[in-house]
Amino acid sequence: MTVKLYLEGGGESKSDHINCRKGFRQLLERAGFVGRMPALKACGSRNDAYSDFKTALHTAGAGEYPVLLVDSEALVNQSAWRHLQSRDGWERPAGVDDEQAQLMVQCMESWCVADRNTLRQFFGVALREGALPVLNNLEAQTKESVQEALLNATRACGCDRGYKKGKRSFELLGKLDPAELKRHLPHFVRLCEMLNAKLGTF
Repeated sequence: MTVKLYLEGGGESKSDHINCRKGFRQLLERAGFVGRMPALKACGSRNDAYSDFKTALHTAGAGEYPVLLVDSEALVNQSAWRHLQSRDGWERPAGVDDEQAQLMVQCMESWCVADRNTLRQFFGVALREGALPVLNNLEAQTKESVQEALLNATRACGCDRGYKKGKRSFELLGKLDPAELKRHLPHFVRLCEMLNAKLGTF
């Protein structure tokens, strides 16, 4: 089976799309998917990701399995498709199964703050670790609070070394330890379990 992830992220520029795909690819390689990687498409906005995913459903051939991966933007207390329907008004397309909607809960920055060792290595001594959100029940932390905490924690690193969406954020993404993400983020575990089920294991 061929899996293709339709990713929220990458903005509008070609270079940002390249950096987005690179960051996700490096993270998934670290998670054990070397040699059986899903294809990756950086779509820009979440609405564009959903639109590209729906288009892919109509053109997918036998053995092709499109998957949507977007920020949840809010607490998730129901299935992924129900969450996206209630929050975004996105209907679950006909014939699509539960696993074809995957969520970063509540945002990609939640993945970043889950791995404190990598944050220390990436940002250095200027990192204000005490400004980061607690790891307990991390997926319950709001998108706004997590993003603001990460910005505050790295502000003293300098304008070119603090956290910033775009190339810098995807560089960090590619260095994260999947084991740390699995410890704190149930929806990251769900993503890896789906990929293992569809791509097979060694």
